[in-house]
Amino acid sequence: MKVLAPYLAMTTVEDLWAHHTALMAEYGFDRLFYAFNAFRGAGLYDNPEDALLLTNLPTEYVESYVSGGMFRDGPSVRWATEHTGAASWADIHAALPGYPATPGERAMMEMNLRHGIVAGYTISFPMALKNANAGIGLAARIGLTQADADAIWAEHGADLQIINHVAHLCITQLPATGQRRLLTERQAQVLELVADGKTMQDVALILDRNVATIEKHLRGARDALGVETTAQAVRKASILNQIFRLDDADASAA
Repeated sequence: MKVLAPYLAMTTVEDLWAHHTALMAEYGFDRLFYAFNAFRGAGLYDNPEDALLLTNLPTEYVESYVSGGMFRDGPSVRWATEHTGAASWADIHAALPGYPATPGERAMMEMNLRHGIVAGYTISFPMALKNANAGIGLAARIGLTQADADAIWAEHGADLQIINHVAHLCITQLPATGQRRLLTERQAQVLELVADGKTMQDVALILDRNVATIEKHLRGARDALGVETTAQAVRKASILNQIFRLDDADASAA
C-alpha cells in the first residue's frame, strides 16, 4: 500500500500524528483519540498520566474526558480493554444493554452529542505486554450518521485497520518531542545508566557524586513516575519516552 510509505519516513510522533489525522479525515473520520497505556492495573485505565494520549479533539472535550475522568464511563474505552479488532459504535452500544444507565454514562453521552461525536469506529490493537492496552477512536465528521460510517467501513475498513495498525506501531517507536518531562535531567541520566546495567557505585563514579546522592535521584525518579522499584521506574520511563530521548542526545551533541 503506497499510502503507508509516509508513515515509514516519519521521525517524530508529532509529524506522524499530523499526517494520520489528515489522512483519516479524507476517509470521513476527522476527529481521533489514540491512547496507549502499558501500566493498567485492576481499574479501567487507572491513571491517565500513565498513558500516551494523542487527539485532535477540542481542548474543552479533552479536559472533561481525560482530566475529568469521564473516559471511565465511555463504552468504547470499556470495549477496547476487553477486545481486539475493530467495532462500530452501534455494535459497541448494542453490547451494553440499558446504556446509558448510570449518571456518568448519561453525562458521557450528552457531552458526545454536544460535540457531534455520534458515529464512528473503535480499533483496539493486540498487545504483547501484560496489562497494556492501546486503541484509537475514529469519530465520523459532523453530519454523517452511523449508517454512513458503516458504509465507509464496508468499502475501506480493511485498509483503515492496516493504516491504523501501522500508525500505532510507529507511534510506540518514535520520539514524542513535545511530550511533558516527568524527570529532571539528572534523574533521567541516573536511570539511563542503571538501565545500561551500571551499579550504584558505577553511577556515582561516572557522575562524580556519592552513592547517597545517586540514591536520592533514584527516589525522586520513582516518586515522579509513581512506582515502587527502580526496575519499574526504568520500564515506565522507557515506555513513556522519559529516558534515551533523541532530543536530549541532539542537545548534548550541540
